Amino acid sequence: MAADLVQVMRELGHECFFICAHDRGARVAHRMALDCPGAVERLMLLDIAPTLAMYEQTNRQFATQYFHWFFLIQPEPLPETLISAAPHVYIEQVMGSRHAGLQAFAPQALHAYRQALAQPGAVHAMCEDYRASAGIDLLHERIDLERGNKIACPLRVLWGEHGVLAQCFDPLAQWRRVARDVSGRALPCGHYIPEEAPQALLEEIDAFFDYRPPA
Repeated sequence: MAADLVQVMRELGHECFFICAHDRGARVAHRMALDCPGAVERLMLLDIAPTLAMYEQTNRQFATQYFHWFFLIQPEPLPETLISAAPHVYIEQVMGSRHAGLQAFAPQALHAYRQALAQPGAVHAMCEDYRASAGIDLLHERIDLERGNKIACPLRVLWGEHGVLAQCFDPLAQWRRVARDVSGRALPCGHYIPEEAPQALLEEIDAFFDYRPPA
């Protein structure tokens, strides 16, 4: 996925660029920054720690609140069959169980989530992403650690102070193991930073990427 996205940016005429990414997208962006260091100038990751760190430091609280990490990686077709029976229930229960509940999402956004997961093959694709995360992704991250391969570009990490990441991990410490130039802080929200703290996130993006709107 990281290689595909770099290729898309090149097709659009961008040999180098900034990235701000959340959750699963942030894991792809992590890989992009490692595999294509010349392409990623600055990187902002939202509410994640490195995948390897999160799996290796799993405790009861994390496994309970992020149960889907371990459910979705089960062999096909168990999770696919169960989720496909009522995909809207899966979305509402997983997303609604976090700090802000479902009220953080606009009705049209929730509708889009439901529609997306109801598409043929969508549940299987979601499961395959998590299976890869618990397989080849961990292998890649272990190799990076062994070789001392670290994210070279400036990295800004943000996380929700009311989220599971803040409760179970030290995000800055974990990212400093795998990146050379790391800064970051908690925001007054849970996991869904763009929905729960959009203004604070926008200010962080403007400052970190030094964006100046046209006069």
